[in-house]
Amino acid sequence: MAKFNFDEKVDRRGTFSYKWDSLSDPELLPLWVADMDFKVAPPIYEAVNRCAAHGVFGYATENDDYYNAIISFNKRHYGVDLERDWIMPVPGIVPALTAVLQALTQPGDEVILQSPAYNCFFSCIRNSGLVASENRLLYRDGKFSIDFDDLEKRASSEKARVLLVCNPHNPSGRLWHSDELKRLSEISRAHNLIVISDEIHCDIRPNGSIFHAFSTVNEGYNDHLITLGAPSKTFNIAGLKSAHVICRNKDYQYRIDRQININEICDVNLFGVAATIAAYTECDDWLLELNDYIQENYQILKAFFTENYPDIRVAPLESTYLAWVDCSSLELSGEEIKNKLIDEGKLYINDGEMYHSPQDSFIRINLACTKDTLKEALKRFKKVFCQN
Repeated sequence: MAKFNFDEKVDRRGTFSYKWDSLSDPELLPLWVADMDFKVAPPIYEAVNRCAAHGVFGYATENDDYYNAIISFNKRHYGVDLERDWIMPVPGIVPALTAVLQALTQPGDEVILQSPAYNCFFSCIRNSGLVASENRLLYRDGKFSIDFDDLEKRASSEKARVLLVCNPHNPSGRLWHSDELKRLSEISRAHNLIVISDEIHCDIRPNGSIFHAFSTVNEGYNDHLITLGAPSKTFNIAGLKSAHVICRNKDYQYRIDRQININEICDVNLFGVAATIAAYTECDDWLLELNDYIQENYQILKAFFTENYPDIRVAPLESTYLAWVDCSSLELSGEEIKNKLIDEGKLYINDGEMYHSPQDSFIRINLACTKDTLKEALKRFKKVFCQN
Protein backbone atom coordinates (compact mmCIF):
# COMPACT_ATOMS: atom_id res chain seq x y z
CA MET A 1 0.00 0.00 0.00
CA ALA A 2 1.30 3.44 -0.98
CA LYS A 3 2.61 5.53 1.87
CA PHE A 4 2.88 8.81 -0.06
CA ASN A 5 0.25 10.61 -2.13
CA PHE A 6 1.78 11.62 -5.45
CA ASP A 7 -1.73 12.22 -6.81
CA GLU A 8 -2.13 15.29 -4.59
CA LYS A 9 -2.65 18.38 -6.74
CA VAL A 10 -0.48 21.23 -5.48
CA ASP A 11 -1.21 24.73 -6.80
CA ARG A 12 2.21 26.19 -7.53
CA ARG A 13 1.09 29.44 -9.10
CA GLY A 14 2.08 32.51 -7.13
CA THR A 15 4.90 30.67 -5.32
CA PHE A 16 7.81 32.19 -7.31
CA SER A 17 7.87 28.99 -9.37
CA TYR A 18 9.99 29.28 -12.51
CA LYS A 19 8.03 26.42 -14.06
CA TRP A 20 4.58 27.91 -13.39
CA ASP A 21 5.02 31.64 -12.80
CA SER A 22 7.40 32.59 -15.61
CA LEU A 23 4.83 31.90 -18.34
CA SER A 24 2.93 34.92 -19.64
CA ASP A 25 -0.32 33.02 -20.18
CA PRO A 26 -1.87 31.67 -16.94
CA GLU A 27 -3.83 29.09 -18.94
CA LEU A 28 -0.66 27.35 -20.11
CA LEU A 29 -0.07 23.89 -18.63
CA PRO A 30 3.71 23.52 -18.10
CA LEU A 31 5.36 20.15 -18.68
CA TRP A 32 8.73 21.62 -19.55
CA VAL A 33 11.45 22.60 -17.06
CA ALA A 34 12.84 19.66 -15.08
CA ASP A 35 11.36 20.04 -11.64
CA MET A 36 8.55 18.03 -10.08
CA ASP A 37 5.05 19.08 -9.03
CA PHE A 38 5.18 16.76 -6.01
CA LYS A 39 5.62 17.84 -2.40
CA VAL A 40 8.95 16.88 -0.92
CA ALA A 41 9.30 13.85 1.34
CA PRO A 42 8.09 14.51 4.91
CA PRO A 43 11.59 14.34 6.50
CA ILE A 44 12.78 17.11 4.16
CA TYR A 45 9.70 19.21 4.89
CA GLU A 46 10.26 18.76 8.62
CA ALA A 47 13.98 19.58 8.39
CA VAL A 48 13.34 22.79 6.47
CA ASN A 49 10.56 23.79 8.86
CA ARG A 50 12.86 23.29 11.85
CA CYS A 51 15.27 25.72 10.22
CA ALA A 52 12.47 28.18 9.49
CA ALA A 53 11.15 27.96 13.07
CA HIS A 54 14.55 28.97 14.41
CA GLY A 55 14.06 32.40 12.89
CA VAL A 56 17.70 33.28 12.20
CA PHE A 57 18.91 32.74 8.64
CA GLY A 58 22.56 33.69 8.68
CA TYR A 59 25.49 32.32 6.72
CA ALA A 60 25.61 28.54 6.66
CA THR A 61 28.33 25.93 6.75
CA GLU A 62 28.44 22.19 6.15
CA ASN A 63 28.97 19.86 9.11
CA ASP A 64 29.85 16.20 9.57
CA ASP A 65 26.21 15.18 9.11
CA TYR A 66 26.17 16.81 5.67
CA TYR A 67 29.27 15.03 4.37
CA ASN A 68 28.33 11.72 6.01
CA ALA A 69 24.89 11.88 4.38
CA ILE A 70 26.42 12.16 0.89
CA ILE A 71 28.95 9.44 1.65
CA SER A 72 26.41 7.01 3.13
CA PHE A 73 23.86 7.51 0.32
CA ASN A 74 26.45 6.79 -2.38
CA LYS A 75 27.72 3.72 -0.53
CA ARG A 76 24.24 2.39 0.25
CA HIS A 77 22.81 2.83 -3.25
CA TYR A 78 25.80 2.48 -5.58
CA GLY A 79 28.63 0.84 -3.67
CA VAL A 80 30.75 3.97 -4.15
CA ASP A 81 33.30 4.75 -1.44
CA LEU A 82 33.84 8.48 -1.01
CA GLU A 83 36.12 10.47 1.26
CA ARG A 84 35.14 13.77 2.80
CA ASP A 85 38.10 15.59 1.25
CA TRP A 86 36.84 14.70 -2.24
CA ILE A 87 33.51 16.52 -1.78
CA MET A 88 33.19 20.21 -2.65
CA PRO A 89 29.77 21.77 -1.91
CA VAL A 90 28.33 24.17 -4.53
CA PRO A 91 24.89 25.74 -5.05
CA GLY A 92 24.18 23.97 -8.35
CA ILE A 93 25.42 21.68 -11.10
CA VAL A 94 25.48 24.33 -13.84
CA PRO A 95 27.71 26.86 -12.04
CA ALA A 96 29.85 23.96 -10.83
CA LEU A 97 30.32 22.68 -14.38
CA THR A 98 31.38 26.15 -15.52
CA ALA A 99 33.89 26.39 -12.67
CA VAL A 100 35.32 22.92 -13.38
CA LEU A 101 35.69 23.68 -17.08
CA GLN A 102 37.38 27.02 -16.40
CA ALA A 103 39.69 25.42 -13.85
CA LEU A 104 40.93 22.58 -16.03
CA THR A 105 40.94 23.92 -19.60
CA GLN A 106 42.25 26.76 -21.73
CA PRO A 107 40.15 28.90 -24.11
CA GLY A 108 39.80 27.15 -27.44
CA ASP A 109 39.93 23.63 -25.97
CA GLU A 110 37.28 21.18 -27.14
CA VAL A 111 34.71 19.57 -24.87
CA ILE A 112 33.19 16.39 -26.28
CA LEU A 113 29.59 15.60 -25.36
CA GLN A 114 26.84 13.32 -26.61
CA SER A 115 24.07 15.24 -28.36
CA PRO A 116 21.19 15.74 -27.92
CA ALA A 117 22.38 17.17 -24.63
CA TYR A 118 21.13 19.30 -21.75
CA ASN A 119 20.98 22.83 -23.15
CA CYS A 120 22.98 24.42 -20.31
CA PHE A 121 25.97 22.23 -21.21
CA PHE A 122 26.35 24.25 -24.39
CA SER A 123 26.14 27.59 -22.62
CA CYS A 124 28.67 26.50 -19.96
CA ILE A 125 31.08 25.49 -22.71
CA ARG A 126 30.50 28.63 -24.78
CA ASN A 127 30.70 31.01 -21.81
CA SER A 128 34.03 29.47 -20.80
CA GLY A 129 35.58 30.20 -24.19
CA LEU A 130 35.55 26.52 -25.16
CA VAL A 131 34.30 24.62 -28.21
CA ALA A 132 31.55 21.99 -28.08
CA SER A 133 32.45 18.88 -30.06
CA GLU A 134 29.19 16.99 -30.58
CA ASN A 135 29.41 13.20 -30.58
CA ARG A 136 25.88 12.66 -31.89
CA LEU A 137 23.97 9.70 -30.51
CA LEU A 138 22.93 7.04 -32.97
CA TYR A 139 19.17 6.52 -33.29
CA ARG A 140 18.04 3.15 -34.60
CA ASP A 141 14.76 1.29 -34.13
CA GLY A 142 13.60 3.84 -31.57
CA LYS A 143 16.68 3.45 -29.37
CA PHE A 144 19.78 5.56 -28.72
CA SER A 145 23.40 4.46 -28.51
CA ILE A 146 26.84 6.05 -28.53
CA ASP A 147 28.72 6.41 -31.83
CA PHE A 148 32.09 5.18 -30.60
CA ASP A 149 33.76 5.46 -34.01
CA ASP A 150 32.90 9.15 -34.16
CA LEU A 151 33.96 9.56 -30.54
CA GLU A 152 37.39 8.10 -31.33
CA LYS A 153 37.86 10.67 -34.09
CA ARG A 154 36.82 13.56 -31.86
CA ALA A 155 38.97 12.36 -28.98
CA SER A 156 42.03 12.26 -31.27
CA SER A 157 41.75 15.99 -31.99
CA GLU A 158 44.75 17.87 -30.61
CA LYS A 159 42.36 20.38 -29.02
CA ALA A 160 40.17 17.77 -27.29
CA ARG A 161 40.54 18.17 -23.54
CA VAL A 162 37.32 17.01 -21.80
CA LEU A 163 34.68 14.34 -22.23
CA LEU A 164 31.46 15.58 -20.62
CA VAL A 165 29.16 12.63 -19.91
CA CYS A 166 25.54 12.89 -18.82
CA ASN A 167 25.14 9.67 -16.81
CA PRO A 168 22.26 8.82 -17.04
CA HIS A 169 21.51 10.77 -20.19
CA ASN A 170 19.20 13.75 -20.46
CA PRO A 171 17.19 14.01 -22.68
CA SER A 172 17.28 10.54 -24.29
CA GLY A 173 16.55 8.73 -21.02
CA ARG A 174 19.37 6.24 -21.55
CA LEU A 175 20.80 4.48 -18.51
CA TRP A 176 24.29 3.71 -19.76
CA HIS A 177 25.47 0.11 -19.41
CA SER A 178 28.76 -0.64 -17.70
CA ASP A 179 30.36 -1.78 -20.98
CA GLU A 180 29.41 1.55 -22.61
CA LEU A 181 30.95 3.49 -19.74
CA LYS A 182 34.07 1.31 -19.82
CA ARG A 183 34.49 2.08 -23.52
CA LEU A 184 34.12 5.80 -22.78
CA SER A 185 36.77 5.47 -20.09
CA GLU A 186 39.13 3.55 -22.37
CA ILE A 187 38.86 6.16 -25.12
CA SER A 188 39.38 8.94 -22.60
CA ARG A 189 42.45 7.24 -21.21
CA ALA A 190 43.91 6.62 -24.66
CA HIS A 191 43.60 10.31 -25.52
CA ASN A 192 44.32 11.75 -22.07
CA LEU A 193 40.88 13.33 -21.68
CA ILE A 194 39.48 14.60 -18.39
CA VAL A 195 36.06 13.05 -17.75
CA ILE A 196 33.28 15.09 -16.16
CA SER A 197 30.32 12.87 -15.27
CA ASP A 198 27.06 14.67 -14.51
CA GLU A 199 25.12 12.12 -12.43
CA ILE A 200 22.27 14.34 -11.22
CA HIS A 201 19.57 12.07 -12.70
CA CYS A 202 20.99 8.77 -11.43
CA ASP A 203 18.39 8.11 -8.71
CA ILE A 204 15.40 8.50 -11.05
CA ARG A 205 14.95 5.18 -12.81
CA PRO A 206 12.76 2.06 -12.65
CA ASN A 207 13.11 0.24 -9.33
CA GLY A 208 15.34 -2.78 -9.80
CA SER A 209 17.40 -1.22 -12.58
CA ILE A 210 21.11 -0.67 -12.04
CA PHE A 211 22.97 2.62 -12.27
CA HIS A 212 26.73 2.44 -12.76
CA ALA A 213 28.58 5.43 -11.36
CA PHE A 214 31.43 6.36 -13.69
CA SER A 215 33.85 5.97 -10.80
CA THR A 216 33.07 2.22 -10.62
CA VAL A 217 33.88 1.27 -14.22
CA ASN A 218 37.61 1.96 -14.33
CA GLU A 219 39.08 2.83 -10.95
CA GLY A 220 42.51 3.19 -12.51
CA TYR A 221 41.32 6.32 -14.31
CA ASN A 222 39.48 7.96 -11.42
CA ASP A 223 42.32 10.42 -10.94
CA HIS A 224 41.10 12.05 -14.17
CA LEU A 225 37.40 11.99 -13.21
CA ILE A 226 35.19 14.71 -11.77
CA THR A 227 31.66 13.73 -10.75
CA LEU A 228 28.82 16.22 -10.37
CA GLY A 229 25.98 15.22 -8.04
CA ALA A 230 23.00 16.72 -6.24
CA PRO A 231 19.83 15.78 -4.37
CA SER A 232 17.90 18.50 -6.22
CA LYS A 233 16.40 16.48 -9.10
CA THR A 234 15.73 13.38 -7.02
CA PHE A 235 14.05 15.08 -4.09
CA ASN A 236 12.65 18.21 -5.78
CA ILE A 237 14.74 20.71 -3.83
CA ALA A 238 16.38 22.64 -6.69
CA GLY A 239 15.26 25.92 -5.11
CA LEU A 240 17.35 25.18 -2.02
CA LYS A 241 20.57 25.26 -4.03
CA SER A 242 22.47 22.17 -2.94
CA ALA A 243 24.94 20.25 -5.11
CA HIS A 244 28.46 18.89 -4.89
CA VAL A 245 31.57 18.22 -6.94
CA ILE A 246 33.49 15.00 -6.28
CA CYS A 247 37.16 14.95 -7.24
CA ARG A 248 39.98 12.68 -6.08
CA ASN A 249 42.90 14.39 -7.84
CA LYS A 250 44.61 16.78 -5.41
CA ASP A 251 45.86 19.10 -8.14
CA TYR A 252 42.42 19.24 -9.75
CA GLN A 253 40.87 19.82 -6.32
CA TYR A 254 43.07 22.84 -5.75
CA ARG A 255 42.34 24.32 -9.18
CA ILE A 256 38.59 23.65 -8.97
CA ASP A 257 38.33 25.03 -5.44
CA ARG A 258 40.17 28.17 -6.54
CA GLN A 259 37.81 28.63 -9.49
CA ILE A 260 34.76 28.01 -7.31
CA ASN A 261 35.95 30.86 -5.11
CA ILE A 262 36.79 33.11 -8.06
CA ASN A 263 33.27 32.52 -9.39
CA GLU A 264 31.84 33.17 -5.90
CA ILE A 265 29.86 29.94 -5.75
CA CYS A 266 31.40 28.62 -2.54
CA ASP A 267 28.55 29.54 -0.18
CA VAL A 268 25.93 26.96 0.73
CA ASN A 269 22.26 27.52 1.54
CA LEU A 270 21.19 27.00 5.15
CA PHE A 271 17.99 25.23 4.12
CA GLY A 272 19.84 23.27 1.44
CA VAL A 273 22.20 21.75 4.00
CA ALA A 274 19.31 20.63 6.21
CA ALA A 275 17.36 19.28 3.23
CA THR A 276 20.37 17.37 1.87
CA ILE A 277 20.96 15.61 5.18
CA ALA A 278 17.30 14.59 5.45
CA ALA A 279 17.05 13.54 1.79
CA TYR A 280 20.12 11.32 1.85
CA THR A 281 19.42 9.69 5.23
CA GLU A 282 15.64 9.42 5.65
CA CYS A 283 13.91 9.33 2.27
CA ASP A 284 14.73 6.01 0.58
CA ASP A 285 11.13 4.80 0.91
CA TRP A 286 9.80 8.00 -0.69
CA LEU A 287 12.21 7.56 -3.59
CA LEU A 288 11.02 4.01 -4.24
CA GLU A 289 7.40 5.15 -4.54
CA LEU A 290 8.38 8.16 -6.65
CA ASN A 291 10.10 5.95 -9.21
CA ASP A 292 7.08 3.66 -9.43
CA TYR A 293 4.79 6.66 -9.96
CA ILE A 294 6.96 8.10 -12.73
CA GLN A 295 6.99 4.74 -14.50
CA GLU A 296 3.19 4.61 -14.25
CA ASN A 297 3.04 8.02 -15.91
CA TYR A 298 5.41 6.77 -18.59
CA GLN A 299 3.08 3.86 -19.30
CA ILE A 300 0.13 6.27 -19.56
CA LEU A 301 2.09 8.37 -22.04
CA LYS A 302 3.14 5.35 -24.10
CA ALA A 303 -0.38 3.93 -24.19
CA PHE A 304 -1.76 7.30 -25.31
CA PHE A 305 0.59 7.55 -28.28
CA THR A 306 0.22 3.87 -29.19
CA GLU A 307 -3.56 4.19 -29.29
CA ASN A 308 -3.83 7.60 -30.93
CA TYR A 309 -0.58 8.17 -32.82
CA PRO A 310 1.03 4.80 -33.58
CA ASP A 311 3.74 6.47 -35.69
CA ILE A 312 4.92 8.63 -32.79
CA ARG A 313 7.63 6.81 -30.86
CA VAL A 314 8.41 7.31 -27.18
CA ALA A 315 12.02 6.48 -26.30
CA PRO A 316 12.43 3.86 -23.56
CA LEU A 317 12.51 5.67 -20.20
CA GLU A 318 15.45 3.93 -18.55
CA SER A 319 16.15 6.97 -16.36
CA THR A 320 15.03 10.54 -15.60
CA TYR A 321 11.41 11.70 -15.48
CA LEU A 322 11.70 13.30 -18.92
CA ALA A 323 10.09 11.52 -21.86
CA TRP A 324 11.88 11.95 -25.21
CA VAL A 325 9.32 11.63 -27.99
CA ASP A 326 9.90 11.22 -31.73
CA CYS A 327 7.13 13.17 -33.52
CA SER A 328 8.65 13.03 -37.01
CA SER A 329 5.40 11.54 -38.35
CA LEU A 330 3.75 14.93 -37.75
CA GLU A 331 6.10 16.39 -40.38
CA LEU A 332 6.87 19.44 -38.27
CA SER A 333 10.04 20.49 -36.47
CA GLY A 334 10.18 20.14 -32.71
CA GLU A 335 10.00 23.92 -32.37
CA GLU A 336 6.95 24.07 -34.64
CA ILE A 337 5.26 21.36 -32.56
CA LYS A 338 6.05 23.26 -29.36
CA ASN A 339 4.68 26.53 -30.70
CA LYS A 340 1.55 24.87 -32.06
CA LEU A 341 0.89 23.24 -28.68
CA ILE A 342 1.37 26.58 -26.92
CA ASP A 343 -0.84 28.56 -29.30
CA GLU A 344 -3.61 26.06 -29.89
CA GLY A 345 -3.52 23.75 -26.89
CA LYS A 346 -2.18 25.88 -24.04
CA LEU A 347 0.41 23.17 -23.42
CA TYR A 348 4.09 23.96 -22.85
CA ILE A 349 6.72 21.30 -23.56
CA ASN A 350 10.35 21.50 -24.74
CA ASP A 351 11.45 21.15 -28.34
CA GLY A 352 14.37 18.96 -29.34
CA GLU A 353 16.20 21.77 -31.08
CA MET A 354 17.12 23.40 -27.78
CA TYR A 355 19.10 20.24 -26.94
CA HIS A 356 20.83 20.21 -30.36
CA SER A 357 18.95 17.06 -31.30
CA PRO A 358 20.56 15.47 -34.39
CA GLN A 359 17.14 14.02 -35.24
CA ASP A 360 14.22 16.16 -36.36
CA SER A 361 10.90 16.60 -34.57
CA PHE A 362 11.70 15.46 -31.03
CA ILE A 363 9.98 16.92 -28.00
CA ARG A 364 10.64 16.49 -24.26
CA ILE A 365 7.75 15.99 -21.83
CA ASN A 366 8.10 16.23 -18.05
CA LEU A 367 6.38 13.26 -16.39
CA ALA A 368 6.95 14.42 -12.80
CA CYS A 369 3.38 15.56 -12.35
CA THR A 370 0.12 14.08 -11.15
CA LYS A 371 -1.66 11.58 -13.37
CA ASP A 372 -4.53 14.04 -13.73
CA THR A 373 -2.13 16.73 -14.96
CA LEU A 374 -0.56 14.34 -17.45
CA LYS A 375 -3.95 13.20 -18.75
CA GLU A 376 -5.05 16.81 -19.19
CA ALA A 377 -1.84 17.52 -21.11
CA LEU A 378 -2.43 14.56 -23.40
CA LYS A 379 -6.01 15.69 -23.97
CA ARG A 380 -4.66 19.07 -25.07
CA PHE A 381 -2.14 17.38 -27.35
CA LYS A 382 -4.95 15.41 -28.98
CA LYS A 383 -7.03 18.53 -29.44
CA VAL A 384 -4.21 20.17 -31.39
CA PHE A 385 -3.16 17.14 -33.42
CA CYS A 386 -6.53 15.56 -33.97
CA GLN A 387 -6.49 12.44 -36.14
CA ASN A 388 -8.78 12.06 -39.10
